[in-house]
Amino acid sequence: MAGVHGPTAFSRVEPNFQARLLAGGLSEAAAARHARRLARLDEAFAGWSGRPPLRAFFVPGRVELLGKHTDYAGGRSLLCALERGVCVLAAPRDDGRVRFLNADSQVAAALDRPAAKLPGWAPYPLAVLRRLQRDFGLGGGADVAFASDLPAAAGMSSSSALVVASYLGITAGQVPAAAPASREALAGYLAAAETGVGTHGGSEDHVAILCCRVRQWSRYSFCPTAFEGVIPAPPDHALVIAVSGVVADKGGGAQARYNRAAAAAQAVLAAWNAAEGSPAPTLAAALAGDAGRLAEAQVRLRRFVPEGYTRAELDARLRQFWLESEVLLPAAARAAAAGDWRAFGGAVAASQAEADAGLGNQVPETRALVAGALQLGAVAASAFGAGFGGSVWALAPAAGADAFAAAWQRDYGKAFAERRAASLCFVSAAGPAALELDFIGS
Repeated sequence: MAGVHGPTAFSRVEPNFQARLLAGGLSEAAAARHARRLARLDEAFAGWSGRPPLRAFFVPGRVELLGKHTDYAGGRSLLCALERGVCVLAAPRDDGRVRFLNADSQVAAALDRPAAKLPGWAPYPLAVLRRLQRDFGLGGGADVAFASDLPAAAGMSSSSALVVASYLGITAGQVPAAAPASREALAGYLAAAETGVGTHGGSEDHVAILCCRVRQWSRYSFCPTAFEGVIPAPPDHALVIAVSGVVADKGGGAQARYNRAAAAAQAVLAAWNAAEGSPAPTLAAALAGDAGRLAEAQVRLRRFVPEGYTRAELDARLRQFWLESEVLLPAAARAAAAGDWRAFGGAVAASQAEADAGLGNQVPETRALVAGALQLGAVAASAFGAGFGGSVWALAPAAGADAFAAAWQRDYGKAFAERRAASLCFVSAAGPAALELDFIGS
């Protein structure tokens, strides 16, 4: 795949990872940090595999600026890639074996011979492997080692980044001939593969990881995936990310609540489709951006409420989806493009309020982080990701971003002492999508 997969093999020489990362668009600090991680990973790979790696990748996490729980219902999101992510080294095998090493924990797993109890991260590459075997009869093998600086279960798509990293590593020897031909198509394919872990979501995370533009905020709609444009990331402002320390694992403890938010959107669609007429494939298609159709959907919810839900719950879910996808995100995008940060902040604040009311996915910690960021002078702040914990982003003046991050984390630690050890604040530019870092020309 152009831009992700290059040649199937090449001469192994000492890599200059930092130069490759810089050329891909990472900042100097991030490139240096990941180059050191890749060098350690390179050493670990040789000791574990008994052979040198032949392929190298960087797979970022992502920030969802707006677009809370919209993608699987056909809505839109405003996204950017992070400068934190998963570093991956891989070498093909000719014996059909597929083995993974988590170099952070020094735990390995043989996915071609899965044990009764796998490490907590292993179901993600295993879901990818099984999907590839089912769809393409994948017979080749690979050794894949990875290391990550993405906080786990914090809303930055650490699981989806691992899914993408797993695909790139497993297919290191040869990409199946019938594999998805574009990055957008691959994102959809891998989102479907991730449902093997039990998460009923969309492809927003995978699209951001594979398709976001460096130093840009990228806007997409979904079902089907469609690129809607970019907004240059403002050079005078910086994204600061605060990890609450409240685990929000959409593949674990929070899965049922995450899936209910998705199912509620499907229940609203079921109420729409219960009326006579042509059924719509998604909630976005049913509403078609038309306020009149929104009113009709509200009427239909008064006539029919699918079992297991209340009308109040589905009314709130419908309102949240409509405002997030059709009103607030477009307004925020226009404001950001014009540099109108007051209007941008207002749209983001309304989005945060609707997430609390319509999705019910906020916790005291994320509410406090949003309020704390605004008190410190951020122009906007919002929780993002699945919710039920996780992280909050803030847009703060670039000149004082590091001091802002330190103050934000300090204040949060005072208010939630029990979360202090697991919390984290960091600054990130809008980074590049997944990069292949070959070993040639080092």
